[in-house]
Amino acid sequence: MANRLDQIILLCALGSAGLLIGAFLFEYVAGLAPCKLCIWQRWAHVAVIVVALLGFTKIPRKFVLALVADAALISALIAGYHAGVEWKFWDGPSGCTAALGGSMSASDMVDQLLATPVIRCDEVAWSLFGLSMAGWNMVASIGIAALAIIGISRRQSV
Repeated sequence: MANRLDQIILLCALGSAGLLIGAFLFEYVAGLAPCKLCIWQRWAHVAVIVVALLGFTKIPRKFVLALVADAALISALIAGYHAGVEWKFWDGPSGCTAALGGSMSASDMVDQLLATPVIRCDEVAWSLFGLSMAGWNMVASIGIAALAIIGISRRQSV
């Protein structure tokens, strides 16, 4: 690594990648299907990773860290909203997450839709020490944002 800012950018990207890997393990290994809010949180981590990769181009490192912090804070906000929905502080989004095939008949689509379980955003599928996955994502996302903000505040020429 050329300097500390590169290391911080890499740590932020690895943090988001680790959270995504964990989410996919819960989904595909543990069988816990994600709700709509879970998916939204994942997109914010994809943004952290993509922006972090841009940090290894000619774009100024502190600008990249500002974008990383923004994306991580967005994930933290969505996760906090999701945790509030789980705690019944407020209502979550209506609807469910379902992937319907595009080349099937209307009858087959209705059958598939009826067979697709509704993944509720207001039910905790897994928790540890009283925090759900959304709660842990909020904590981790705040940590990623804090690390990026520390990098921004460093006095260092890039």
